[in-house]
Amino acid sequence: MGRTKVSTLFANKHNNNNYMLPYSNTIRQTLVNRPNTHKDRFPFSLFELLRRLIHSSIPYDIFFHFHSHFSLTRKVDGDSKTEEEEKVYSWLYTLAQSDKNLVFEYVRSTERGLSFTEADRRLRENGPNVPLEYSFPRWWHLLWNSLFHPFIIILIVLSVLSFITCDSPNGFIMLILVFISVTLRFYQEYSSSKAAMKLSEFVKCPIKVQRCAGRVVQKELVVQVDQRDVVPGDIVIFEPGDLFPGDIRLLSSKQLVVSQASLTGESWTTDKTAEIREDHSTPLLDLKNICFMGTNVVSGTGTGLVISTGSNTYMSTMFSKVGKKKPPDEFEKGLRRIFYLLISVILAVVTIMFVINYTTSLNLSQSVLFAISVASALNPQMLPLIINTCLAKGALAMAKDRCIVKSLTSIRHMGSMDILCIDKTGSLTMNHAIMVNHLDCRGLPQEKILRYAFLNSYFKSDQKYPLDDAILAFVYSNGFRFQPSKWRKIDEIPFDFIRRRVSVILETEGGHSQFFGRFLLTKGALLEVLRVCSFIENFDKDEISPFSSNDYQRILNLSEDLSNEGLRVIAVAIRKLEMPQICETSNGSKREEEDIERDMVFIGLITFFDPPKDSAKQALWRLSEKGVKAKVLTGDSLSLTTRVCREVGISTTHVITGPELEQLDQNTFHETVQRATVLARLTPIQKQRVVQSLQTIGNHVVGFLGDGVNDSLALDAANVSISVDSGVAIAKDMADIILLEKDLNVLVAGVEHGRLSFGNTMKYLKMSVIANLGSVISLLIATLLFKYEPLTSRQLLTQNFIYSVGQIALAWDKMDEEYVKTPHKSSERGLSMFMLWNAPVCTLCDVATLLFLWFYYKAYTDVTQKFFHSAWFIEGLLLQTLIIHLIRTEKIPFIQDVASWPVIFSTVVTSAIGIALPFTPIGKVMGFSLIPLSYFGFLVLLFLGYFTVGQVVKRLYILVYKKWL
Repeated sequence: MGRTKVSTLFANKHNNNNYMLPYSNTIRQTLVNRPNTHKDRFPFSLFELLRRLIHSSIPYDIFFHFHSHFSLTRKVDGDSKTEEEEKVYSWLYTLAQSDKNLVFEYVRSTERGLSFTEADRRLRENGPNVPLEYSFPRWWHLLWNSLFHPFIIILIVLSVLSFITCDSPNGFIMLILVFISVTLRFYQEYSSSKAAMKLSEFVKCPIKVQRCAGRVVQKELVVQVDQRDVVPGDIVIFEPGDLFPGDIRLLSSKQLVVSQASLTGESWTTDKTAEIREDHSTPLLDLKNICFMGTNVVSGTGTGLVISTGSNTYMSTMFSKVGKKKPPDEFEKGLRRIFYLLISVILAVVTIMFVINYTTSLNLSQSVLFAISVASALNPQMLPLIINTCLAKGALAMAKDRCIVKSLTSIRHMGSMDILCIDKTGSLTMNHAIMVNHLDCRGLPQEKILRYAFLNSYFKSDQKYPLDDAILAFVYSNGFRFQPSKWRKIDEIPFDFIRRRVSVILETEGGHSQFFGRFLLTKGALLEVLRVCSFIENFDKDEISPFSSNDYQRILNLSEDLSNEGLRVIAVAIRKLEMPQICETSNGSKREEEDIERDMVFIGLITFFDPPKDSAKQALWRLSEKGVKAKVLTGDSLSLTTRVCREVGISTTHVITGPELEQLDQNTFHETVQRATVLARLTPIQKQRVVQSLQTIGNHVVGFLGDGVNDSLALDAANVSISVDSGVAIAKDMADIILLEKDLNVLVAGVEHGRLSFGNTMKYLKMSVIANLGSVISLLIATLLFKYEPLTSRQLLTQNFIYSVGQIALAWDKMDEEYVKTPHKSSERGLSMFMLWNAPVCTLCDVATLLFLWFYYKAYTDVTQKFFHSAWFIEGLLLQTLIIHLIRTEKIPFIQDVASWPVIFSTVVTSAIGIALPFTPIGKVMGFSLIPLSYFGFLVLLFLGYFTVGQVVKRLYILVYKKWL
């Protein structure tokens, strides 16, 4: 297994090079220092051996998704921050609230930067600057983890004992099962351990750093270093396109605009400035003077002081949780209970049978071999194969529906999923804007507004944005004729993220009505356009009047109303220019932009909407019909998210935002999360906590659909993690299922396949445990009554092998229509109680056969031993074959419901082989004798009685527990 090495940002070492102010030391110890308590353990220690034996996971979890990349435990509390997170948050807020001069003292740096010697020392002290440093495990370590498992150890012990007692066929069968199990687990661990190595790939880039050098007079030098070599205290210089190599406190900034999509998942940008001191009420990601590791510069320039690197950054609080071991679900807990119960029964029953057999025969080798055979019969050897066959069949079916399944376990979880958490953008919406309307200050549509917005978008050439395409598409599709050929472009003031508007200067070709002359057409963010407007056009009075405070407030109220409806708004303004004012053109002469973009006339607003997908509403309705509730978890605004949710049919009665969640106490947090259907403005960590709260407090099986870096925490926490093929690399690595189409209807088909696979798995699991336990108890009773073995070891193993192979057909069985309509979960005690209710029915049937053979055929002497073996072999094989039909449905078998043709075919073939075997030469070699026809008449009556009693028990069980499978 790999281990996470969490580097310490500031070490508690006192030496001559670590100078700092006394009070700074206290602050830093409180806010930053992280003791690294994780130590590597020698995997072969005796203590570790005992610990794993006692606390080992379920016997068949090697066939399920192996989530544990790291040895840390999962935090299940959904609302409060961990100690590590609190330290990071407190440190960032402290630096954000501090003066720039004090910030240098906190991180032990200077305005000239660090010297090369000091930077090298800090790099050795702190380690490489990556969110997580991952040690790739050695192959023999993985192999040891794969071999060291109670189920594997039991099979190996039984195999060795089989070889010792000269039962080579049985030994080889068990070794084959060991090989399959170890190979699967080794492959899964090896594949899953590589996902964490993707974490550092997207932050590799050269960084411009200011360092100081010189023996006598130190001079500042700007050098390029690898992102991994950046240390706290470095001064970095950045420009458009650069990634921030750590958490940065800005020192200077010029029109700096940053994209935080890697943390929030939303494409909107945010302004950053060094000339501000924040307070603690500002949400962390909204801090204006702090830039975070992994985010990037969209426009502007600046310098910043690196205050945190590597595992001490905000990004590390996201990724430090990735890959931690998930607690076993109810299905796995149930398997664990069954495993321990079977082990207890094996130890008790095998010991008793060995003592009785050895006391009777005085043959040690024969007694040991018989005991091993009984233990093998009690152990459901084919369970891994059956489970994986069911899941693999589901994976193939999902692949036809354009779903790629990476983890077979996720199919079982998909069938149990009752809550699906989805992001809004791209999942519910088309992820591109369409234009909705063109409104004046009173909210009435006006064609003139659309005309000027169209001309602005048509003639701008610097860069086309999606909103421009939406305006052009609206005009063309609605048949407007604005005749752009009659206009000539004079100049353009391109868009930037400080002005947040774009202007074009147009001139008409000829004199026609009101459009004669030169015009400055501007569109952009509402507040930025209003800032340069001095007049407003009143369409109702057909006049232009000075801009008043009432007009300003009316426009803001209209914009707020439109935003609450989920619409995005931009403003349009115009100014007619006199010829002498246009002294600069696009030929290269300079222009004073502020002198031109002034005293403009406000025209109106253009509204846009990211429309929901046509298929989203239908898919959500189909999921709801199947008992899967949808919750929207997004970093987008609440108003826009609410609008989209109403469009697709998601209830918006209970909504909340991330900042509001931060203010809630623990109990209120969990109650709110369970009730809310729309959760907006969430950070990546909040998404993870919402998922964990639904799992731990709500006891839900949660699926999460995400495709960004910001979704990696929630993907890792979810029971079913789903991404799309267009998602980022780390999201696809974390995902269990990858959709080739970002369509929720594909998930509906996945849910159906998941429930089919889960149901067939539960059929085999429940059928095998009651059949095996019932038959072993019957063997114990027969051993106590007779002076000879009820079945020889070879006969017992042959019987076990024949019906186990026949049960593989269960993977191709169908499910009741009622079953696939609702999600199903296996309770921890469900398997145990099911076994206790139904295993006695099998034992009752075997005892009835035993009594019939004793009293009717007098088969209790050594002379009738072969006859008894033959009769007992046939009855046991047919009983365990027919159990399939009783267990597979809640209905009456063969009357109300019939199995699929593969199961029927398997039943017929298996029964025919079992009945015919005593009449063949192979049967003679195995010690069988001929069976009279009267015995088969008894078996018909016996099995009719078995189905009658079994159906009564089934109805009583359903009445008590409200479920069957």
